[in-house]
Amino acid sequence: MACEASPPDWPVPPDGGWTAEDLDRLPGLHQHTQLIDAQLVFPCPQTAFHERATSFFGQQLSLAVVPGLDILCRFSVDVDRQNRLEPDVIVLREEALTSLDQTRVPAAAVVLAVEVTSQDSLSRDRETKPLKYARAGIAHYWRVENEKGLAVVHAFELEPTTGAYTSVGIFRERMKVSAPFPMDLDLTAVKARRGGE
Repeated sequence: MACEASPPDWPVPPDGGWTAEDLDRLPGLHQHTQLIDAQLVFPCPQTAFHERATSFFGQQLSLAVVPGLDILCRFSVDVDRQNRLEPDVIVLREEALTSLDQTRVPAAAVVLAVEVTSQDSLSRDRETKPLKYARAGIAHYWRVENEKGLAVVHAFELEPTTGAYTSVGIFRERMKVSAPFPMDLDLTAVKARRGGE
């Protein structure tokens, strides 16, 4: 008699799918799980490039941030009832942080979302997330990609008449911007693993 493998212990969605509130209530859920279109998106192991780029932008934004704004890495953003995303770095209005026990902030408080792409997130970071961030009114979006071991930043700004993002530049080696506040970044400081992984 063959042994039957027990099914994986996956959370079963309720009718209508999960909501942003559910992420704080589901037992045993990985802390970096996101909600996209009422579906749970579980995190995958990250490359060294991803971690170093996230750390680099978190540190550099923290050094340059102006009064009234704050920086958080890998923190949950409520876009709407069925979308709770977790950018790699966010710049937000500091009044949105009311408690050290807080697990998320509203998208209306976010002025910049930074996503560092990986193989499993490429289409989400290029297509799905920018659309949702733009609809939520997040003024700036930066997508960081690993191009042969070097960080390349695709920067976008919300165009108020269309409500969509427009490109403000593709940056290699050096990134100089004036919004959301002045920054001059040496992108060569983000180092990938050997072999450009």
